[in-house]
Amino acid sequence: MDYQTDEAQIHWVQDFYSIGLKRDIQGKFQYGQQQYDFDEGLMAFVSPGQVVSIAVERSLTVKPSGWMLLVHPDFLWNTPLACDIKQYEFFGYRINEALFLSEKEEDTITDILRNIHREYRANIDAFTQRIVVAQITVLLNYCERFYQRQFITRKKSGHEVLARLELVLAGCFNGDTLIDKGVPTAQSIASELNISPNYLGSLLKSLTGLTTQQHIHARLIEEAKEKLSTTRQSVSEIAYALGFEHPQSFSKLFKAKTNRSPLEFRQSFLADR
Repeated sequence: MDYQTDEAQIHWVQDFYSIGLKRDIQGKFQYGQQQYDFDEGLMAFVSPGQVVSIAVERSLTVKPSGWMLLVHPDFLWNTPLACDIKQYEFFGYRINEALFLSEKEEDTITDILRNIHREYRANIDAFTQRIVVAQITVLLNYCERFYQRQFITRKKSGHEVLARLELVLAGCFNGDTLIDKGVPTAQSIASELNISPNYLGSLLKSLTGLTTQQHIHARLIEEAKEKLSTTRQSVSEIAYALGFEHPQSFSKLFKAKTNRSPLEFRQSFLADR
Protein backbone atom coordinates (compact mmCIF):
# COMPACT_ATOMS: atom_id res chain seq x y z
CA MET A 1 0.00 0.00 0.00
CA ASP A 2 1.02 3.60 -0.56
CA TYR A 3 0.13 5.66 2.48
CA GLN A 4 0.76 8.88 4.38
CA THR A 5 -0.10 9.75 7.95
CA ASP A 6 -0.91 12.76 10.06
CA GLU A 7 -1.91 13.04 13.70
CA ALA A 8 -5.39 11.62 13.35
CA GLN A 9 -5.80 10.29 9.82
CA ILE A 10 -4.27 7.67 7.54
CA HIS A 11 -4.66 7.68 3.73
CA TRP A 12 -3.59 5.05 1.25
CA VAL A 13 -4.32 3.64 -2.20
CA GLN A 14 -6.16 0.33 -1.86
CA ASP A 15 -4.37 -2.28 -4.00
CA PHE A 16 -6.11 -5.27 -2.45
CA TYR A 17 -9.48 -6.80 -1.87
CA SER A 18 -10.00 -6.00 1.80
CA ILE A 19 -12.27 -7.97 4.13
CA GLY A 20 -12.47 -6.52 7.62
CA LEU A 21 -14.05 -7.90 10.78
CA LYS A 22 -13.69 -5.35 13.56
CA ARG A 23 -14.60 -4.71 17.16
CA ASP A 24 -14.48 -1.51 19.22
CA ILE A 25 -12.94 0.74 16.57
CA GLN A 26 -13.83 4.36 17.23
CA GLY A 27 -13.49 6.32 14.03
CA LYS A 28 -14.60 6.84 10.44
CA PHE A 29 -13.59 4.86 7.40
CA GLN A 30 -13.99 6.15 3.85
CA TYR A 31 -13.08 4.90 0.40
CA GLY A 32 -13.75 6.88 -2.78
CA GLN A 33 -16.90 8.90 -2.13
CA GLN A 34 -18.32 6.23 0.18
CA GLN A 35 -18.12 6.04 3.94
CA TYR A 36 -18.48 3.48 6.70
CA ASP A 37 -19.25 4.36 10.27
CA PHE A 38 -17.40 1.76 12.34
CA ASP A 39 -20.42 1.58 14.64
CA GLU A 40 -22.64 0.54 11.71
CA GLY A 41 -21.97 -3.16 11.23
CA LEU A 42 -19.23 -5.66 11.93
CA MET A 43 -17.83 -6.56 8.50
CA ALA A 44 -16.83 -4.27 5.64
CA PHE A 45 -15.54 -5.05 2.15
CA VAL A 46 -13.38 -2.89 -0.13
CA SER A 47 -12.30 -3.58 -3.71
CA PRO A 48 -8.91 -2.60 -5.23
CA GLY A 49 -8.20 0.77 -6.78
CA GLN A 50 -9.85 2.84 -4.08
CA VAL A 51 -8.37 5.76 -2.13
CA VAL A 52 -8.97 4.83 1.50
CA SER A 53 -8.81 6.97 4.63
CA ILE A 54 -9.32 6.27 8.31
CA ALA A 55 -9.92 8.97 10.91
CA VAL A 56 -9.27 7.50 14.35
CA GLU A 57 -10.38 8.99 17.65
CA ARG A 58 -7.45 10.45 19.56
CA SER A 59 -8.47 8.98 22.91
CA LEU A 60 -9.57 5.36 22.60
CA THR A 61 -11.47 4.04 25.63
CA VAL A 62 -11.49 0.44 24.37
CA LYS A 63 -8.70 -1.39 22.58
CA PRO A 64 -9.79 -2.24 19.02
CA SER A 65 -9.70 -5.86 17.87
CA GLY A 66 -10.63 -7.98 14.88
CA TRP A 67 -9.30 -9.30 11.58
CA MET A 68 -8.26 -7.75 8.29
CA LEU A 69 -7.77 -10.00 5.27
CA LEU A 70 -6.00 -8.38 2.31
CA VAL A 71 -6.00 -10.30 -0.97
CA HIS A 72 -4.04 -9.00 -3.94
CA PRO A 73 -5.73 -9.71 -7.31
CA ASP A 74 -2.50 -11.34 -8.54
CA PHE A 75 -2.84 -14.01 -5.85
CA LEU A 76 -6.13 -15.08 -7.46
CA TRP A 77 -4.65 -15.29 -10.93
CA ASN A 78 -5.45 -18.50 -12.83
CA THR A 79 -8.11 -19.53 -10.30
CA PRO A 80 -11.93 -19.44 -10.73
CA LEU A 81 -12.16 -16.84 -7.96
CA ALA A 82 -10.23 -14.31 -10.09
CA CYS A 83 -13.43 -13.82 -12.10
CA ASP A 84 -15.99 -14.98 -9.54
CA ILE A 85 -14.95 -12.44 -6.89
CA LYS A 86 -16.49 -9.68 -9.03
CA GLN A 87 -19.88 -11.35 -8.56
CA TYR A 88 -19.89 -10.59 -4.82
CA GLU A 89 -21.73 -7.28 -4.88
CA PHE A 90 -21.01 -6.39 -1.25
CA PHE A 91 -17.59 -5.10 -2.36
CA GLY A 92 -19.60 -2.17 -3.74
CA TYR A 93 -21.74 -1.48 -0.67
CA ARG A 94 -21.32 1.75 1.30
CA ILE A 95 -22.46 3.72 4.38
CA ASN A 96 -24.75 1.81 6.75
CA GLU A 97 -24.54 -1.24 4.50
CA ALA A 98 -21.93 -3.18 6.45
CA LEU A 99 -22.70 -6.72 7.58
CA PHE A 100 -24.03 -7.40 11.06
CA LEU A 101 -23.25 -10.85 12.44
CA SER A 102 -24.80 -12.97 15.15
CA GLU A 103 -22.40 -14.49 17.66
CA LYS A 104 -22.62 -17.85 15.88
CA GLU A 105 -22.02 -16.25 12.48
CA GLU A 106 -19.05 -14.33 13.81
CA ASP A 107 -17.57 -17.59 15.12
CA THR A 108 -17.98 -19.13 11.66
CA ILE A 109 -16.20 -16.23 9.96
CA THR A 110 -13.45 -16.15 12.58
CA ASP A 111 -12.80 -19.89 12.20
CA ILE A 112 -12.31 -19.48 8.45
CA LEU A 113 -9.98 -16.51 8.94
CA ARG A 114 -7.94 -18.53 11.44
CA ASN A 115 -7.67 -21.36 8.90
CA ILE A 116 -6.38 -18.89 6.29
CA HIS A 117 -3.94 -17.44 8.83
CA ARG A 118 -2.59 -20.90 9.74
CA GLU A 119 -2.13 -21.85 6.10
CA TYR A 120 -0.44 -18.51 5.37
CA ARG A 121 2.02 -19.00 8.25
CA ALA A 122 2.79 -22.61 7.32
CA ASN A 123 5.46 -23.71 4.87
CA ILE A 124 4.44 -22.71 1.35
CA ASP A 125 4.10 -25.54 -1.13
CA ALA A 126 2.27 -26.41 -4.35
CA PHE A 127 -1.06 -26.61 -2.52
CA THR A 128 -0.92 -23.34 -0.59
CA GLN A 129 -2.60 -21.09 -3.14
CA ARG A 130 -5.31 -23.64 -3.90
CA ILE A 131 -6.16 -24.15 -0.23
CA VAL A 132 -6.15 -20.44 0.66
CA VAL A 133 -8.28 -19.52 -2.36
CA ALA A 134 -10.74 -22.27 -1.46
CA GLN A 135 -10.98 -20.86 2.07
CA ILE A 136 -11.51 -17.32 0.74
CA THR A 137 -14.28 -18.64 -1.52
CA VAL A 138 -15.97 -20.30 1.46
CA LEU A 139 -15.62 -17.06 3.44
CA LEU A 140 -17.24 -14.99 0.69
CA ASN A 141 -20.07 -17.48 0.26
CA TYR A 142 -20.82 -17.34 3.99
CA CYS A 143 -20.79 -13.53 3.84
CA GLU A 144 -23.24 -13.62 0.95
CA ARG A 145 -25.47 -16.00 2.93
CA PHE A 146 -25.35 -13.76 5.99
CA TYR A 147 -26.19 -10.69 3.89
CA GLN A 148 -29.25 -12.50 2.57
CA ARG A 149 -30.19 -13.30 6.16
CA GLN A 150 -29.71 -9.64 7.05
CA PHE A 151 -32.08 -8.57 4.27
CA ILE A 152 -34.71 -10.92 5.73
CA THR A 153 -34.23 -10.14 9.42
CA ARG A 154 -34.23 -6.41 8.71
CA LYS A 155 -37.38 -6.51 6.63
CA LYS A 156 -38.73 -3.38 8.28
CA SER A 157 -35.84 -1.26 7.05
CA GLY A 158 -36.03 -3.07 3.72
CA HIS A 159 -39.70 -2.25 3.28
CA GLU A 160 -38.94 1.35 4.23
CA VAL A 161 -36.50 1.40 1.30
CA LEU A 162 -39.25 -0.02 -0.93
CA ALA A 163 -41.62 2.73 0.17
CA ARG A 164 -38.99 5.38 -0.53
CA LEU A 165 -38.29 3.76 -3.90
CA GLU A 166 -41.95 4.13 -4.86
CA LEU A 167 -41.85 7.82 -3.89
CA VAL A 168 -38.69 8.40 -5.93
CA LEU A 169 -40.17 6.62 -8.96
CA ALA A 170 -43.40 8.61 -8.58
CA GLY A 171 -41.33 11.79 -8.63
CA CYS A 172 -39.55 10.64 -11.78
CA PHE A 173 -42.85 10.14 -13.56
CA ASN A 174 -44.28 13.45 -12.41
CA GLY A 175 -44.73 16.21 -15.00
CA ASP A 176 -41.96 16.59 -17.57
CA THR A 177 -39.19 15.03 -15.45
CA LEU A 178 -38.63 12.13 -17.87
CA ILE A 179 -38.51 14.48 -20.86
CA ASP A 180 -35.87 16.59 -19.13
CA LYS A 181 -33.80 13.82 -17.55
CA GLY A 182 -34.55 10.70 -19.59
CA VAL A 183 -35.35 7.22 -18.35
CA PRO A 184 -34.08 6.82 -14.76
CA THR A 185 -31.19 4.43 -14.20
CA ALA A 186 -30.41 2.13 -11.30
CA GLN A 187 -27.50 4.45 -10.47
CA SER A 188 -29.67 7.58 -10.37
CA ILE A 189 -32.37 5.89 -8.28
CA ALA A 190 -29.80 4.57 -5.80
CA SER A 191 -28.28 8.04 -5.55
CA GLU A 192 -31.70 9.52 -4.73
CA LEU A 193 -32.10 6.92 -1.97
CA ASN A 194 -28.52 7.46 -0.70
CA ILE A 195 -27.84 3.75 -1.16
CA SER A 196 -25.17 2.09 -3.26
CA PRO A 197 -26.53 0.58 -6.51
CA ASN A 198 -25.21 -2.86 -5.55
CA TYR A 199 -26.87 -2.85 -2.14
CA LEU A 200 -30.17 -1.57 -3.54
CA GLY A 201 -30.15 -4.25 -6.24
CA SER A 202 -29.40 -7.03 -3.76
CA LEU A 203 -32.03 -5.78 -1.31
CA LEU A 204 -34.75 -5.52 -3.96
CA LYS A 205 -33.85 -8.92 -5.39
CA SER A 206 -34.17 -10.44 -1.93
CA LEU A 207 -37.49 -8.75 -1.08
CA THR A 208 -39.25 -8.73 -4.45
CA GLY A 209 -37.33 -10.98 -6.83
CA LEU A 210 -36.80 -7.99 -9.16
CA THR A 211 -33.72 -5.90 -9.84
CA THR A 212 -33.75 -2.11 -9.67
CA GLN A 213 -33.88 -1.90 -13.45
CA GLN A 214 -36.82 -4.31 -13.55
CA HIS A 215 -38.68 -2.09 -11.06
CA ILE A 216 -38.00 0.92 -13.30
CA HIS A 217 -39.14 -0.95 -16.40
CA ALA A 218 -42.30 -2.17 -14.65
CA ARG A 219 -43.21 1.41 -13.79
CA LEU A 220 -42.44 2.55 -17.36
CA ILE A 221 -44.71 -0.14 -18.82
CA GLU A 222 -47.44 0.76 -16.35
CA GLU A 223 -47.28 4.41 -17.41
CA ALA A 224 -47.12 3.46 -21.08
CA LYS A 225 -50.21 1.27 -20.82
CA GLU A 226 -52.11 4.09 -19.16
CA LYS A 227 -51.17 6.55 -21.90
CA LEU A 228 -51.93 4.06 -24.67
CA SER A 229 -55.34 3.30 -23.24
CA THR A 230 -56.48 6.78 -22.14
CA THR A 231 -54.93 9.22 -24.62
CA ARG A 232 -54.68 9.67 -28.37
CA GLN A 233 -50.96 10.39 -28.25
CA SER A 234 -48.93 8.62 -30.89
CA VAL A 235 -46.43 5.93 -29.91
CA SER A 236 -43.60 8.38 -30.64
CA GLU A 237 -45.15 11.05 -28.44
CA ILE A 238 -45.58 8.56 -25.60
CA ALA A 239 -42.00 7.35 -26.02
CA TYR A 240 -40.62 10.89 -25.77
CA ALA A 241 -42.86 11.66 -22.78
CA LEU A 242 -41.42 8.61 -21.01
CA GLY A 243 -37.83 9.75 -21.56
CA PHE A 244 -36.88 7.65 -24.57
CA GLU A 245 -34.69 9.37 -27.13
CA HIS A 246 -35.70 6.87 -29.81
CA PRO A 247 -39.28 5.51 -30.13
CA GLN A 248 -37.86 2.22 -31.41
CA SER A 249 -36.22 1.63 -28.03
CA PHE A 250 -39.53 2.17 -26.29
CA SER A 251 -41.39 -0.17 -28.64
CA LYS A 252 -38.72 -2.84 -28.22
CA LEU A 253 -38.91 -2.68 -24.41
CA PHE A 254 -42.73 -2.64 -24.44
CA LYS A 255 -42.92 -5.74 -26.63
CA ALA A 256 -40.28 -7.54 -24.57
CA LYS A 257 -42.30 -6.95 -21.41
CA THR A 258 -45.84 -7.49 -22.78
CA ASN A 259 -45.37 -9.69 -25.86
CA ARG A 260 -47.27 -7.03 -27.83
CA SER A 261 -46.21 -3.88 -29.62
CA PRO A 262 -47.64 -0.58 -28.30
CA LEU A 263 -50.04 -0.40 -31.28
CA GLU A 264 -51.15 -4.00 -30.74
CA PHE A 265 -51.81 -3.22 -27.08
CA ARG A 266 -53.84 -0.13 -27.98
CA GLN A 267 -55.87 -2.02 -30.58
CA SER A 268 -56.56 -4.93 -28.21
CA PHE A 269 -57.60 -2.52 -25.47
CA LEU A 270 -60.03 -0.76 -27.81
CA ALA A 271 -61.37 -4.13 -29.04
CA ASP A 272 -62.00 -5.25 -25.45
CA ARG A 273 -64.03 -2.13 -24.88
